[in-house]
Amino acid sequence: MSNIVKRHVGFGMLYSLLLLAGLAALYLLDFPIDDWKSIWTMHESNMPFLIAAPLFVLFSGAILGLFSGLYWRRRWHQAARELESIREGQQPLKKRSFSLSELQHTWTELERLQAYMNEQAKLAQKLTNERVIDREEEVQRIVSEERNRLARELHDSVSQELFAASMLISALTESEEENTPMFTALKQLEVMVQQSQLEMRALLLHLRPAALKGKTLQEGMDLLLEDLRAKVPLSIEWELDTFPVEKGIEDQLFRIVQESVSNTLRHAKAESLSIKLLQRDSFIILLVADDGIGFEIGTEQPGAYGLQNMKERAAEIGAHLRVVSVPKQGTRLEVRVPMLDREEEKT
Repeated sequence: MSNIVKRHVGFGMLYSLLLLAGLAALYLLDFPIDDWKSIWTMHESNMPFLIAAPLFVLFSGAILGLFSGLYWRRRWHQAARELESIREGQQPLKKRSFSLSELQHTWTELERLQAYMNEQAKLAQKLTNERVIDREEEVQRIVSEERNRLARELHDSVSQELFAASMLISALTESEEENTPMFTALKQLEVMVQQSQLEMRALLLHLRPAALKGKTLQEGMDLLLEDLRAKVPLSIEWELDTFPVEKGIEDQLFRIVQESVSNTLRHAKAESLSIKLLQRDSFIILLVADDGIGFEIGTEQPGAYGLQNMKERAAEIGAHLRVVSVPKQGTRLEVRVPMLDREEEKT
């Protein structure tokens, strides 16, 4: 039995005893008893009246307190569930009416709180959209210039030196006789340099901005995951629903995907990775799951900084981010973004 029910049962029994004592005192004041011994001899159902009366009122008070406690426990649990739904995703409260004005007032305040939180989430999304639109061109220009600079420096220095080393090793290999230790060593070195050249060419080709660059969220995720699948020894599966997403939300979700995939590659030691982008009712849902080593929630982990970044990005768009991880069984990340404009259109 929960504490609220126990308290109501206790209050009911105490109230009934006090009421019995008060009524008995008033009765004795109006109708004084000459022979007090007669009270001790009075019986009710083969039980002394002085014992039967308190037991009856205690039982009645306990029953009244039990029903009262169960009623209030149900109401408070209901309010707690609604508060939890607001905290996780601003689910709209169901319209309810109560006979007690105090409870109705509390529910009205909950509705106002939910409306206020929705307005704050909408404002956060709007500000994020405006900031992204305002700074996108400048950020893209700076990032593009920096990546191009790095690409030029790598091409002019490391790439050219690798090419020169390859030519020199080829010349040395031709001057050596076959099937000698030196020839074998030079051949191995030539293969290593050629492989390094291939890696450098791939790096130069992929030195491009990591943002969406005019693509939709789904297109950007598809390109990112296709590129990743070709480079890493990891089984990657994804499912992307097609639906429009606002620019600011697109940007933050894409970066959360990048951060979560990066954490998986660096820390999870996983063999498979699953990513889903879904639209359910008035929510955008991003799911990222791996079968890696997992970790204990609440303990400091190597990827804790990345997880904090993801939480901050989710908060910027009014989303709720939840991470579930079990050691040696993997990690699951879920981001739920309320699509508040869609909710208004429905109403």
